[in-house]
Formats: sequence, C-alpha cells, structure tokens
Amino acid sequence: MAYTLGMAPDGRTRSVGPQHCVTRVELSVTASNLLDRDVASKSDPFCVLFHEVDGNWVELGRTETAVNNLNPVFGVKFQVDYHFEEIQKLRFAMFDEDKCATQLYEHDFLGEFICTLGVIVSNKKLHKPLILANGKPAGKGSITITAQELSDNRIITLTLSGRKLDKKDFFGKSDPYLEFHKQGEDGKWMLVHRTEVIKNTLDPAWKPFTVPLVSLCNGDVDRSIKVLCYDYDNDGGHDFIGEFQTTVSKMSEAQNSVEVEFDCINPKKQKKKKNYKNSGVIIVKSCKIAHDYTFLDYILGGCQLMFTVGIDFTASNGNPREPSSLHYINPLGSNEYLSAILAVGQIIQDYDTDKMFPALGFGAQLPPDWKVHTLLFALCLSTFSGVEGIAQAYSACLPLIRFYGPTNFAPIINHVARFAAQALQQEKAAQYFTLLIITDGVISDMDETRHAIVQASKLPMSIIIIGVGNADFAAMEFLDGDASVLRSNTGEEAIRDIVQFVPFRDFRNAPKETLAKSVLAELPQQVTQYFKQRNVPPINPAPE
Repeated sequence: MAYTLGMAPDGRTRSVGPQHCVTRVELSVTASNLLDRDVASKSDPFCVLFHEVDGNWVELGRTETAVNNLNPVFGVKFQVDYHFEEIQKLRFAMFDEDKCATQLYEHDFLGEFICTLGVIVSNKKLHKPLILANGKPAGKGSITITAQELSDNRIITLTLSGRKLDKKDFFGKSDPYLEFHKQGEDGKWMLVHRTEVIKNTLDPAWKPFTVPLVSLCNGDVDRSIKVLCYDYDNDGGHDFIGEFQTTVSKMSEAQNSVEVEFDCINPKKQKKKKNYKNSGVIIVKSCKIAHDYTFLDYILGGCQLMFTVGIDFTASNGNPREPSSLHYINPLGSNEYLSAILAVGQIIQDYDTDKMFPALGFGAQLPPDWKVHTLLFALCLSTFSGVEGIAQAYSACLPLIRFYGPTNFAPIINHVARFAAQALQQEKAAQYFTLLIITDGVISDMDETRHAIVQASKLPMSIIIIGVGNADFAAMEFLDGDASVLRSNTGEEAIRDIVQFVPFRDFRNAPKETLAKSVLAELPQQVTQYFKQRNVPPINPAPE
C-alpha cells in the first residue's frame, strides 16, 4: 500500500498543472545495536513509521517483528508518495514487542529518528543514531534507511520494416501501417501504438518509435503483444494484411545488426489456402530498452541542488523601521521576504548536504563609504547553517544598510551562472543551481536580464522570482517563459524555460505550504530536462 504524505492542494491557489513531482518511493529499514529490553533473551524489535499532519504524528505502517534480534533487517517495506515541493516529515520509531500489549505505548520504546523524506532521497542511504524521548542517544542504537523509486521508467525503442506484404490496392501496392496491442487482465486486447503509414509499397520501413515499457507490456517483458498490419484506405475501411504475436523478450533479440523476423499471418487466408505461408514478413531491425531518467533518479544518483537567495534592498521597499515597509519585521518576527525565504528554502535545503547557502543583495548603500553595491553579502554564511542562517543574516543586515537602487537582476543571475558554468564543465549530474530572487518592483536592467537568462538557460540552473508587495509585475510574467519563448534583445532564444514567477500576494491568505508548492512545481521538470538535453545520466543510476 502507498501512503500519500502532505496536505491536499488549497482551492484558493492557482493550478500548476501536471508538473508536480509525485512518484512512489520504497523505504527499507535496518537497525543495529538496539537496546536490549528483555531479561531472558534479546529485544524483539519492530519499526513504526509516522508522518506529521497538522502538528500530529499519524501512523502509516509497521514492519514485522524480528524475534530475539538487536540487528534486524526488516522485510516489510514502507511505500510512500513523494512530493518534491512539500516538506514531508517522517518519524521512524523502534519498539520491543510485548506479546501481552495491545497499545503501542505499552511496548518498550527503543529509540527513534525524525527527518524529512527529502533528506532520505537526497542521501539515498541514510545512517543515523536513534534518540530516546528525553533527547539522549539510545545507547549505540542506529537506523539505516534506504530509498528506491518504484516507478518503472524504462522506455523501449523499436525499428521495424516489412517484406513482401500482400498487395491490397487495385491501382497500386499497399499503404501499410502497424498497430501494437497489449493484453489486459480481462483478456481483451488494447491498442498501445500505431505507426505512420508508408505509401505505395510492399516493403515498408517505418520510422523508429519510442514508448514507455509500461504502456507496451505493463513492464513485463514476457507479456504477449499482438502486432497487426493494415493497408490504409482514405475512407477508413482499412484492409487487414496480417498479424503475429510476440513479447519484448523475443523482440530484444534484435541487437547488434541481428534482426528478428515474424510471419505476418492472415488467419482467413491461412484456412483457405493449403500452401499459404504468410502475408509477408515483419522485421524487427532494432529493439533497445533504456531508462527514462526521472528527477528522483538524478537526486538518488547524487545530484545536489545548490540554493542561492537574491534580496531586493531598493528604496521602493520603504524604511524597514516603519510598519509600511516590505522589509519591516512584524511582532511575530516575519515579513513577506522572510516568509518567501523560509517557504522555499526549507524544502530546497534537504537536497544540499552541506546546507551552506550564499545570499546576495542588490540596490543598497553599504558602510563605510555608502556606495551602491550590487552584491550585498555573498558566500558569507560560514557561521550559519541552512535556510535559518539566511534568515538570520537578512535580519541582521537591515539596520546596517541604506536602501537605494536600482533593481538590477543581471549581475546576480550572472554571478550564480558562473558557478553553474563550472559545474557544466564536470559533464556529470553532480550539481544543479537554483536562484531565488525576491523583489518588490520593476526591473531596471531588462535587456541585460533577458540576455543573462537566455545564457543561463544553457547551464544547470533555474531561477525562481517571488514578487512581494502590490506592484505591477508584468515584467516578471514576461520573463517566465510559460506563454512564449524568452528572447534576448539580440533575438537569441532561451533553449529552455528556467524562470518561474509567483506573486506573494496570491498566497497571503493561504497555508504557508502552498507558496512552496507553486514556486517549486516546475523545478523537477527543469532539472531532468537539462540533463536529458545534454544526454547526461545520473552519477549512480539505478540498475536496469
């Protein structure tokens, strides 16, 4: 059984379509050096998985009990739905089974480990000490959690041709095409793929085509596939030429210039003619099965998401000491800038092992000379860790600077692009850079920004822009290439859409989780698109 973690989509937010990264992940659990709570023997441990819902822990499932074993390897796996754009908090709790106990609290507690699902998948295999309820170590007890994506992402590419097919047209030859059908659980055949029509030939050569292996045979390479050959007619009354049945296993024999041939049989003609051999031959010239890598394949393979924040300190934000300012920190210790930083950063940080994030600022005058600096603080968070460090650095700098201008994006984009270019030179899926820009106003260097984004689209890099306040954000919508391809002022097109813009005001009355869901919806797709375009596999791909 798979369990869905996280909140349901909020009805007040705009739809982000089918781009959410949702897939099933299997979690395997082992433990070692567990506490021994039994007198005459060793502990009989089992593991319980909980997830957090509205601040409460809700049980998702339990493993079997490992009798008399302090180093259990549990056979029961946990299957959960993985959502990249959500914080999915999990708790793994170990208990020593008491045969007489009916309630969970009556079993002896052996320790627990709490983390997010994002941390688990970004590490692939996580080994951590177990902690008791009082916060102290559970002896030398530890837990190891291994993640594996369950989706079958294999694809099959087939190249086929025909030889000496039956002539069906009175004034010509035939216009043949193929249909591939798979057999359902009810025994009925279902159309999976139809090739193009090759005009006026008895020896067609169809273009190679690629389909998901799940679509063709439910991922079962020994499942029957029926291939039908027809002669196309404009009136829709296509003439049946013949058919045959096969499997992916059989077609896979077509490798390294070795072809596999199938007699194309018309059963009616076969019954009528004694010397009937076939109605032609269908040839599988090539059959290749490959892995269509997903976002999780790259994350589980070792790809790190490098997170950078750019903050707007221009004068249009207002004096941060006054409540009307967008940088004013209210009595609750927050503002729209901080809310945006935490909403996005708390998710992204799980995918960067060192969690040391650079923060960039623009449009401020800095002491002691009070000159305008495009980059306010960069790579200076050595004493801070995680997104909370960025929040602390941001709050600490507000009394020390003067808000000024202009609102220039290009220098910040180019700054991060330089690091992305260095990762590009590695020619492996090790790092992908995400720049979060939070701003209140109109861009001053639009031409330079367009050029910078077009160039950055060639790199392992994405840009998230969150607009705070109530300004006109038409320019930001333009940079988000959902409606049309972004071009630089010289006419060069971005090779892919790497910008996602969201106005914060759309989420003021929505749960905080919905902002992150919206702004991060496109990121998994952008990561996989980049590496696929460059034909770069994961560093440590899952076995076929």
